[in-house]
Amino acid sequence: MSASDMAADPALAGGGVSRRPARWLVFAGVALMTAALGLILGSDSQPMLLGTLGAMAALGVGARRLGVAARFGASCAALPGTLALAGLLAFGALATALREDPFPLLILCTLLLYATVCLGLNIQIGYAGVVNFSAMAFFGVGSYAAAWLTTNAPTLPHLAVLALAGGAAALVGAMLLFPVLRTRGHYASLVTVAFAVLFRSFMEVNETFGGAQGMKLPGLSMFGHDFNDDIELFGLTFTFYAGYAAVAFAIALSALALTWRIERSWIGVNFDAVRSDEIAAACFGINIARWKITAFLIGNAFAGVAGALFALMTGFVAPNNFNFGDSLVMLSILVLGGLGNLWGILPAALIVIILPEKLQAIQEYRFLLYAAAVIAILLFRPQGLFPRGVRVLGGRS
Repeated sequence: MSASDMAADPALAGGGVSRRPARWLVFAGVALMTAALGLILGSDSQPMLLGTLGAMAALGVGARRLGVAARFGASCAALPGTLALAGLLAFGALATALREDPFPLLILCTLLLYATVCLGLNIQIGYAGVVNFSAMAFFGVGSYAAAWLTTNAPTLPHLAVLALAGGAAALVGAMLLFPVLRTRGHYASLVTVAFAVLFRSFMEVNETFGGAQGMKLPGLSMFGHDFNDDIELFGLTFTFYAGYAAVAFAIALSALALTWRIERSWIGVNFDAVRSDEIAAACFGINIARWKITAFLIGNAFAGVAGALFALMTGFVAPNNFNFGDSLVMLSILVLGGLGNLWGILPAALIVIILPEKLQAIQEYRFLLYAAAVIAILLFRPQGLFPRGVRVLGGRS
């Protein structure tokens, strides 16, 4: 593990290289990435897209060689408040620039929702070592929970619907815990694969949830605002997807903050111990089952909340929306970004989700692209593009 990798996440490198955090660098880095994202989302010119990607790749390589990337990562981790403020300003600027174009905002919503699910997967796989190949199934549980609640309890506030959908996904995950805890390795993975296939088949034949035809549901409504209406703000008209993007951003930011706190707490230490060596952890009195259950439930709750917002945004849910292939896409985001490194999820999600949508030449080959990317990462950089440093207890926590 190089010093630059450890410095990129001081929460995991208590010793490591000491670098003074810089607020200006956080704002500058976030602004640069936001500008690039805006160009990618707002442009349909293939040469401009390729040029932007090439420029960002060159800047990334140069920043890493000069040590700027390591200092930027250290500054972000050491100044979470500054990072949150920079992210909020960046989102406002991006939403304002794309305010009249619904398709880029829809892609942005999808990016944020997938990032939320991947944060939950990161807790399960990256921290606690609990393999889950059914993330999209739990995403679907949240979607169907929102559809059922809005249909059968129309007076229930939609904020409560989002929370209850997350609880429903966690509850369904609790039913899967017994076979998951009773198996190890590949066998535990097969349990989650079986659940992903079973979920779609069950929804196709269950008339209570609309069967193969699916269910309709109303749009999101909170704080007296119908999110299916356009927004008038400061004399500007924002398409209704801007409101959904704002809620998706709030959910993703909350999930990121919670995940970051878990990583830096004694809960994260227990997760790391369970993932690294279950026998050694048990010898030191750590309850293996308790921490696996905790990680599994938290991760599934994240997926349920994201799925509920997705259902309210689209106004329709059907079994075909929740394919097993999408679960593999989420896993590829996790592997590409770096297992256990929450800061790599958003850049990896951008690569996996946005590029196939914007680069017309590869849209029909997206699953081939995902497979090739995962194979290349496993062969040449198994720790991912943004590897997680080794946790060192003592010094900084």
